[in-house]
Amino acid sequence: MNLIRNYRNWRRYRQTVSELSRLSNRELNDMGISRSDIPAVAKTTL
Repeated sequence: MNLIRNYRNWRRYRQTVSELSRLSNRELNDMGISRSDIPAVAKTTL
């Protein structure tokens, strides 16, 4: 079970990083996120 949960968390993390990375710097700035903050923000979705 732990393996499945870890895989799902990893997929959710990668999806969030991917979606945020597609945004422009201006769109990220409007949300209060810098490009370097993307990994940290994605981790909070887990």
